Amino acid sequence: MLQLRGHPPRSSERKEKELKEFGPEGVKDRITMKTQNLIAAGIISAGLAFSATAQAHHEETQVEMKDVPAAVQTTIRDKAGSDQILRIEKETRKGKECYEAIVNKDGKETAIRVDATGKYVGTHDEKAEHQKAEKAEKH
Repeated sequence: MLQLRGHPPRSSERKEKELKEFGPEGVKDRITMKTQNLIAAGIISAGLAFSATAQAHHEETQVEMKDVPAAVQTTIRDKAGSDQILRIEKETRKGKECYEAIVNKDGKETAIRVDATGKYVGTHDEKAEHQKAEKAEKH
């Protein structure tokens, strides 16, 4: 009688039926396929859960300079200097509100991040951040 590794023994009647229908290799292939499908479903579910979690922690909306608090406007203008401000985004990251001013600095899009109180948080390469986010969405 055929005993498959890692699986509880089935009723002999069912085993014989499967052996006749699929053959010894077919039964093994069928079980392997089920396992592969379960693994694939698990990976896809985990990826979707991660993507939803990542999106929940980071939301951005484009806003106008006039709609930004005065302290934030001042910090953005100070940090941007003579660089052209392309757009301003209001973001929520991990429940905290902040603003990013995307400026054209030496031909590159650079983001100046400022919190809601006008405190300068830092800068980063905007294109690199979006590429990183796209890769995260694909995986």
